[in-house]
Amino acid sequence: MVHPSQSSLASVASPLSGCRIPVLQSCADRIIVALDGMGPDQALAFAKSMPELRWVKVGLELFVAGGPSVVEHLRGQGKRVFLDLKFHDIPATMAGACRSAARLGAELITVHACAGREALAAAQQAAMESALAAGLPTPTLLAVTVLTSWAPDSFASELAIEEPVQTYVTRLAQLAAAAGIGGCVCSPLEVEALRALHPKPFALVTPGIRPAGATHGDQQRVMTPAQAIAAGSSHLVIGRPITAAPDPSAAFAACCAELELPCF
Repeated sequence: MVHPSQSSLASVASPLSGCRIPVLQSCADRIIVALDGMGPDQALAFAKSMPELRWVKVGLELFVAGGPSVVEHLRGQGKRVFLDLKFHDIPATMAGACRSAARLGAELITVHACAGREALAAAQQAAMESALAAGLPTPTLLAVTVLTSWAPDSFASELAIEEPVQTYVTRLAQLAAAAGIGGCVCSPLEVEALRALHPKPFALVTPGIRPAGATHGDQQRVMTPAQAIAAGSSHLVIGRPITAAPDPSAAFAACCAELELPCF
């Protein structure tokens, strides 16, 4: 069964995981709008008011408030869902969580790379089997490397990790790829180096995207949409610059326009 919003998208198989990763056909396909800070009713109303949105991100705050039905209702609106719950636990628990997430129809699901190779592999296998059993698209698991809220100095001092952020991100991305995970979440500042090591269809999904002139908020390692795509990002996660804009549709259109031809 193919979700209605996928009907016009081709796909290619990932040699790493067997996942089907969409071949992106428009700038809008590359932008995932984060529904962070919204309650369930607000998130559903916002998504409904923006028919041009292809992808939305459901994070911890929204999922805890609204539960699985939020994902189901968003999919019912024709949206593709990035379920960003950043699973990090023992292998059996991560596998169970990803099994359930895949049954919801989430097409992108985050797991923490630092959970280790065994847990990542178990999560990937469970997600694939669950989606197949439910007749749903196989989700792409995304390994979270280093959160974009970390600045290099605090990363080193608070976590007592001596490796530079870039080196640590590269290490975790390699671990994820070896476990068969279909992509990573990383800062746009790490994308170029990771893309050189992990060619497409390995997905590189980047939060920390701020259009020119936008405030950074709690993001420390940021780029503009055009810069991130040029560096090798496959999808951009953008929240407040769109959701908090006076005219969200205009803000979304401006982000799309910034990408221009390179995204086709």
